[in-house]
Amino acid sequence: MKQVFTSFDKVVSDIKDGSTIMVGGFGLCGIPENAINALVASGVKDLTVISNNCGVDDFGLGLLLKNKQIKKMIGSYVGENKEFERQVLEGIIEVELTPQGTLAEKIRAGGAGIPAFFTPAGVGTQIAEGKEVRTFHGKEYVLEESLTADFSFVRAIKGDRMGNLVYNKTARNFNPIIAAAGKVTIAEVEEIVETGDLDPNYIHTPSIYVQRIIQGNQEKRIERRTVTTTSN
Repeated sequence: MKQVFTSFDKVVSDIKDGSTIMVGGFGLCGIPENAINALVASGVKDLTVISNNCGVDDFGLGLLLKNKQIKKMIGSYVGENKEFERQVLEGIIEVELTPQGTLAEKIRAGGAGIPAFFTPAGVGTQIAEGKEVRTFHGKEYVLEESLTADFSFVRAIKGDRMGNLVYNKTARNFNPIIAAAGKVTIAEVEEIVETGDLDPNYIHTPSIYVQRIIQGNQEKRIERRTVTTTSN
């Protein structure tokens, strides 16, 4: 049985200044928003954050950014955040932009214990500067090192008390690979069920990758409920 938390403040309480964290989600889809809010409230700073993007100005990772709690951001897209642009231009935050497919593979490789791999993405661009380039079968490839984190934050629709997780459709996105790449993985779930309630054939993240689990209600900012009114 994994440790089931009831307080988001408690679940992030041992994250220290200077930690490296990975955060699941794609845009605002599938982000562990309550865990992020708790990290904002904790005041922890000088974080290295690895995520596809950095939220928006007033939501998700954008809140950590607004509080200047992020020292370095490793991601692939930052175009929706004006505060991010301002901090980059003013030299407040360090940024490492990575092609999205390469970022996903760097995280997947980290979780699989693979230290590095060769990819053709970025050859001949700034991405390849200072990195080893080799030729295989007449084509150039650049060496990319894998990524891991002190803590990984993921979000799932269901989790059992062993830590097995199921994601909801496209909200799966980066979450499974990020769950595997953290030394400590914190799973924020919409519903906690009893062990055995999840069909083992449809578990997306096995419990071995999850150390902590907590239930929380999400705002789901990009989701809209549409209802149809009918006349009697």
